[in-house]
Amino acid sequence: QVQLVESGGGLVQPGESLRLSCAASGSIFKVYGMGWYRRAPGEEGELVAAISSTGSANYADSVKGRFTISRDNAKNTVYLQMNSLKPEDTDVYYCNADVLAIATMVRKDYWGQGTQITVSS
Repeated sequence: QVQLVESGGGLVQPGESLRLSCAASGSIFKVYGMGWYRRAPGEEGELVAAISSTGSANYADSVKGRFTISRDNAKNTVYLQMNSLKPEDTDVYYCNADVLAIATMVRKDYWGQGTQITVSS
């Protein structure tokens, strides 16, 4: 079993910052790409940022220059530093990881439980 546990969501005012964390644990052989998605109720999910196992990152145009994704491979953890938050960033953010599990030796996507980010004055 592989689990992704997220933390760091909450309510902030426009212009403020938040940092999300997501730790992968369990029967892990290797973690490949990791990333963050967001989805409001009734809408399609959007890739916010992704990072490869070697540290190559890409971002949605809407967050470039404001958000930074990073990872600690030793801890199987991915972070999302969110600065200059805007009301339109309000959403549920989901962590994603491409994992090769020891028990099955099958590589597949895993998802966190989601964390709410609300940006409002």
